[in-house]
Amino acid sequence: MKGSDLLLAFYGDDFTGSTDAMEALANQGYRTVLFLEPPSGEMLAKFEGIRCIGVAGTSRAKSPAEMEKELRPVMERLSASGAPIVHYKTCSTFDSAPEVGSIGHAIRVSRPFFPNQRVVPLLVGAPALGRYTLFGNHFAKMKGDVYRLDRHPVMSRHPITPMDEADLRKHLSRQIDEPIGSMNILELEGAFDDVLAAYRSRLEGADTLLLLDVLDDERLSTSGGLLWETSREASQFVVGSSGIEYALVSYWRSRGMLGDTQAKSGIAAADRILAVSGSASPISRQQVETAIEQGFHGMKLTPAMIANDAEPPAAVLEEAVRRLSAGQDVVLYTALGPEDPDIEATRRLLSERGLRGNESGEFIGGQLGRWTKRIVQEAGLRRVVIAGGDTSGFVMKQLGGYGLEMLMPVSPGAPLCRMYSEDEAMDGLEIALKGGQFGSPDYFRKVKTSATP
Repeated sequence: MKGSDLLLAFYGDDFTGSTDAMEALANQGYRTVLFLEPPSGEMLAKFEGIRCIGVAGTSRAKSPAEMEKELRPVMERLSASGAPIVHYKTCSTFDSAPEVGSIGHAIRVSRPFFPNQRVVPLLVGAPALGRYTLFGNHFAKMKGDVYRLDRHPVMSRHPITPMDEADLRKHLSRQIDEPIGSMNILELEGAFDDVLAAYRSRLEGADTLLLLDVLDDERLSTSGGLLWETSREASQFVVGSSGIEYALVSYWRSRGMLGDTQAKSGIAAADRILAVSGSASPISRQQVETAIEQGFHGMKLTPAMIANDAEPPAAVLEEAVRRLSAGQDVVLYTALGPEDPDIEATRRLLSERGLRGNESGEFIGGQLGRWTKRIVQEAGLRRVVIAGGDTSGFVMKQLGGYGLEMLMPVSPGAPLCRMYSEDEAMDGLEIALKGGQFGSPDYFRKVKTSATP
């Protein structure tokens, strides 16, 4: 796989995080296509003017052994893509654990493909998303307030990877035994050439991982410059959130490396829409409840329905198709918030079947994907929205898509996309994939009504 005009290649550890990175690039005119597998040169040739590529993965929901199996062939291909920077894209809240979605293990697996690079840069803050890193500690905004990560109402209570440590260096040290340094916010101030010289010296220091603070757009651009200028000497592996894309884009534009910002045309609002939520976050709960208040027909999928793979919930699917065919919007959901008792009931049923942890998440996502495909085909839909970072990846695979390209922004980190598929019935489907923490309360309706002037 070769793409001599590529500026960046990234792997996203879940689907919604991958679309977040794609949006940061595409919004500024750098044509980006997100694939399910590393694209061949023949496939890249289908997309004229492509500047960035991504591979949407599911490593955030996997054990270290499963991560290694998924990541090794992807990183081998991306490291040979010709892109100056290869990015392992994490969630903007860096949530992970030694036993699931380990960012430390992702670094161990990936770095052998970059044998000439001793220090791996880390950048997690993204001001556009309300994410900030100060003196190594990470903060996230929610409903207008900024919380230290270990006190965040959602992330401190995440059902799989609760964040009980705000210092990203300490958090990562639980996953990888390497010296982790940082360039703090004060070290990123001053003339760019001076900061770059200091950064180069840190790349020759004792630390093998180096975390960059992020507070505002100005210093984010500076960080983008540090990554870009050093990558021009040798292809570089970097780790962090879509803050890396925002940082690079800001620096590229400051240096006159402009993208094509001409807006896409001919995108009409949808006459009806299906929303599918496999997310248990409080934000997704509010979005489901708001959608129902706005006229969506709400249909909760019970634990028994989800855990039974012998037969689909025929009555539910038939009602969904009937209502959509009559012009009513529908939202299918598995839970309302992290305290929903159905979460534990579903886990118990799946555990009885021998499925635990990330296996359960993959099973649930697969179920939702199969049902979504059936409803889309039978109701003749052209637009859907999927809520849940892990859920989105598994649903996409069931829909048979091989790639995504952003059509238009809807909410930061959760754009409306076009799906590419070898299945003619699915090719061209308009789909929005959103993580549990993203989007306004009326996000589902916004997806439905999004259109170009």
